[in-house]
Amino acid sequence: MIALQPAVPARPAGLNVDQLSWGPSPQRAIISGLHFSVQPGQMLAVVGPNGAGKSSLLRCLYRYHRPTAGMVRLDGEDLWALRPKAVARRIATVLQEPASDFGLTVAEIVALGLAPHQGPFASADEQPVLEALALLDLTSLAPRNFASLSGGEKQRVLIARALVQKPDLLILDEPTNHLDIRHQLEVLALLAALPATVVVSLHDLALASAHADQVLVLDQGQQVDIGRPLDVLTPAAIDRTFGVSTTIDSHPATGRPRFSFHLPLKA
Repeated sequence: MIALQPAVPARPAGLNVDQLSWGPSPQRAIISGLHFSVQPGQMLAVVGPNGAGKSSLLRCLYRYHRPTAGMVRLDGEDLWALRPKAVARRIATVLQEPASDFGLTVAEIVALGLAPHQGPFASADEQPVLEALALLDLTSLAPRNFASLSGGEKQRVLIARALVQKPDLLILDEPTNHLDIRHQLEVLALLAALPATVVVSLHDLALASAHADQVLVLDQGQQVDIGRPLDVLTPAAIDRTFGVSTTIDSHPATGRPRFSFHLPLKA
């Protein structure tokens, strides 16, 4: 694997979430009372059924939603007390929503990741961009218009842009959506090896268990559990949260947990 040489080295951030709540109004909370910490350099996977509040939590973590109660701290500092440019330099995001391309090429989109660290008249350093393109298997697509790509190709471009930014905290909302099986595995392995703190929402419990240091389970906006994957993702816990029966064994090739799901058998 190519070692990405950043223009600005990352310093993994500590993340603390203290009794966090958010909703469109104080009377309508989407998430409520979330309380957890992520140590510098760890990967936290956020899992839960549709509508559990995963995306709302992530929006609070990258300062899109201001909490209606509680606080998010980055290395002990209130996220909303930091200057916006400081947040842009330290936090990178990869979102589910389609990105605007403004007629840019793949290489130009990836180079946008350098912007928070440069002055208004600085010329872009091509080397980190070339390295990120190679990491995500995008070199041959560099001159292509971003709008012409498939959904999976676009997703890899946006991840490459985030890597070029070299964030202290990287937040990704369902980054494996649209990716084929090989790229899913490669992207999660890459994220786990980054010199950054990573928070990622996932639907695939096997990927969460295989790559995350901690798993946070949400359901209906509430924190169900947080801890090591195999302590949290037990058959009984999965049944309670997702309403499915689960068999967990070891993958014969990797030794990692393998999850098999089925609907509960009717009596």
